[in-house]
Amino acid sequence: MGTRACFSTSLYHEPLQKAGLDRFNTELADECRKIRDYDVAGRKWSEKNYPGGYTSYATLNRLHEFSSTFAALERKLTRHVRRFAAELDLDLRGREVFMTDFWVNIMPEHSAHSLHLHPLSFVSGTYYVATPKGCPGLKFEDPRLSKFMAAPPKLPKARPANQTHLTYPAKAGWVLLFESWLRHEVAANRSKAERISVSFNYNWR
Repeated sequence: MGTRACFSTSLYHEPLQKAGLDRFNTELADECRKIRDYDVAGRKWSEKNYPGGYTSYATLNRLHEFSSTFAALERKLTRHVRRFAAELDLDLRGREVFMTDFWVNIMPEHSAHSLHLHPLSFVSGTYYVATPKGCPGLKFEDPRLSKFMAAPPKLPKARPANQTHLTYPAKAGWVLLFESWLRHEVAANRSKAERISVSFNYNWR
């Protein structure tokens, strides 16, 4: 065929490690909740900016610098980020890839996270800690959406590469990486249990 895909948008979705994730996530979830209990300023910020939920994004957003648990997780995530960058054909020869931000997200029932992107970084991602049945995944938007102009709608069973929106399920123990300019959102949590994740940004120099 004379058609080929160009200017693709890549997403990386892999388990953090091969074994030991249940115990690790149990301990990590406990630490995430302790951070929420400690972070008075973060809870106050979340009341206005993260309705119904909690995020340490505005207050405790460099957790890898003072928590041994998050520092260990950072090292594991960095290996995944380097692998993703290689698949993107990014020229990082002789360059350092480093985490800039690392924060907690706790979403009880009904809480949601509106459409956004991550400035001042080149790769962003989420690691899922607790994902109760029925909790929402991460929904991505086609970055070309504003330029479709007179395009017809997509077929109901369009291939993933041709869809205007795509949702990756939230799966405990898995890492989801994307280029930071890609807009995304989390729909309202329909589960009665808390959906817990940690998010992060990476830069290079």
